[in-house]
Amino acid sequence: MRKMYLYKKMFVLGLSVTLVTGALTGCGKNSNNQTTNSTTAVEATETTETSDEANASESTYVKVQSVDGNTVTAIKGELTTSAGGGPGSSDGSGTPPEMPSSDGTSGNAPSGDAGTPPEMPSGDGTGNAPSGEMPSGGNFGGGSSFTEGTETITFTVTDSTAITVEFLQGSEEGTIDSITANSVLELTLDANNNATSIIVKNLQSGGGFGGSSTVTNGTAANTIDSDSTVANETYTSTGDDENALRVDGATVSLDGITIEKTAGDSSNTENGDFYGQNAGLLALNGATLTISNATVNTTAVNGNGVFSYGEGTTVNISDSTIRTTNNNSGGIQTTGGGTMNATNLDVQTEGNSAAAIRSDRGGGNVNVTGGSYVTNGTGSPAIYSTANIVVSDATLTANNSEAVVVEGKNSVTLTNCDLTGNMTSTYQDSEENIHCVMIYQSMSGDAAIGDATFTMSGGSLTSKVGDLFYVTNTNCDITLSDVALTLANDTLLTVAGNSSSRGWGTEGANGGSVNFTAESQTMTGNITCDSISTLNLTMKNATNFNGTINTTGAAGTVAVTIDADSTWTLTGDSYITSFDGDLSSVNTNGFHLYVNGEQVA
Repeated sequence: MRKMYLYKKMFVLGLSVTLVTGALTGCGKNSNNQTTNSTTAVEATETTETSDEANASESTYVKVQSVDGNTVTAIKGELTTSAGGGPGSSDGSGTPPEMPSSDGTSGNAPSGDAGTPPEMPSGDGTGNAPSGEMPSGGNFGGGSSFTEGTETITFTVTDSTAITVEFLQGSEEGTIDSITANSVLELTLDANNNATSIIVKNLQSGGGFGGSSTVTNGTAANTIDSDSTVANETYTSTGDDENALRVDGATVSLDGITIEKTAGDSSNTENGDFYGQNAGLLALNGATLTISNATVNTTAVNGNGVFSYGEGTTVNISDSTIRTTNNNSGGIQTTGGGTMNATNLDVQTEGNSAAAIRSDRGGGNVNVTGGSYVTNGTGSPAIYSTANIVVSDATLTANNSEAVVVEGKNSVTLTNCDLTGNMTSTYQDSEENIHCVMIYQSMSGDAAIGDATFTMSGGSLTSKVGDLFYVTNTNCDITLSDVALTLANDTLLTVAGNSSSRGWGTEGANGGSVNFTAESQTMTGNITCDSISTLNLTMKNATNFNGTINTTGAAGTVAVTIDADSTWTLTGDSYITSFDGDLSSVNTNGFHLYVNGEQVA
């Protein structure tokens, strides 16, 4: 989540470093064909170039020591990006496993023969990352870290300085307030030591991404490790890598408590994402924690509100309010096989990569009943699933992100929920798809390879921008039953490969394979299935579909099954590879249906 962004969780860390001698790019988690680059800082005061413009092309990496008005003092150093064996690779090459073609030749696109879907490599059957463990070496899938040097530098931020703040998914314009002690900066100066451009890197305190090879939970300001009942207590934290409250292996009831995680850097973002380091409240080591009427506030990076980590750990939380304001700070988070049961929560997150209902490596089981879950950051869906997540009677709103992301062999099941997504822009790749519900495999190691599941019954699904559903680089089952659908454009479903710029499989062999079942469902819009993808569409129990499939011509393998109680009204010519049903169920509406190139209606 890294997710995430992918989204994970659909997540990737892209570092683009411009040097006088050339351009070197190091990609973090989810990147394909990874390389290892170590960039030595350039002396800020060097004047070997013959013009200020030439000087402005040089970059240096620094860690901020202090900020006084618009004057910044920092220590120079090196930013290192390392490979560490690519996600899902078996040889440490950084190349993810490819989707086999229909002829069994790895790396080639499926032949498109009717009824032969592209196959994905099988996972381990757990529904989570194999063993829930990271490979040795610590920097799984690549990562970045800052190594301090010995020389300090003082520079000035002016009104014309271009400041950019990086996140796991995308970036945004920043201000002088975005630069704080321990920030790592990519810095360009003019001849007068005025900053012409500053990129605030997505690193904290010399740490970065990659995660430890062993479980790293950090420390805790307060720990409960014996069976207890507590009421109306306040737990605070301002320390680095520190929980405000940790419940360790005990059976504990908390009522009316307040959690305040108001400061403290995270030394490693993925340790926070995976293991609960720097979270507001962390339960682990088989704890059984019951929380009611709580208030949880966090403002730190990795300040996940309430975190359940590890098999045997169960958090039951009800009638509580959770607010998080920083990046990588979900509302409720579950990893490592933990369990989270949430009832009637009021959750709101502001940061990027901060899903309201969040999971990451190792997944677990999440059950949500009622409540409101709102996100306002980019790459922050209402739900990011590398787990089995079941939600009923809740309102789920993502104001600057897709509504739901399901990664790998995991699931989201919604009953009588109102779900809204508003993915306002792409995160890193300008050619990236815009969508409301995304189902994919990142190849990051956070989720096993296998069939994903999205099931929705009753309620509403609203897309404010982009396609309603997007599936890439995975197999999945989508089931809709009596859901009120609102489309932002004319696209109901896109099943397609991707450029693999973010490591999502190998271009040309990373399409999707979808079993889409509509029961008692009214739906409109266009469906596209590209040449390396497959779709099995089943309409039954009085389903009515007004729309097209591959209206521009034959492409992927598309099988349509329709029962006698359902209808398909064409809104344009449609091209499929097989049809099972009575053609009287198809209202051509002046258009034509083609099956394997032959006009049948």
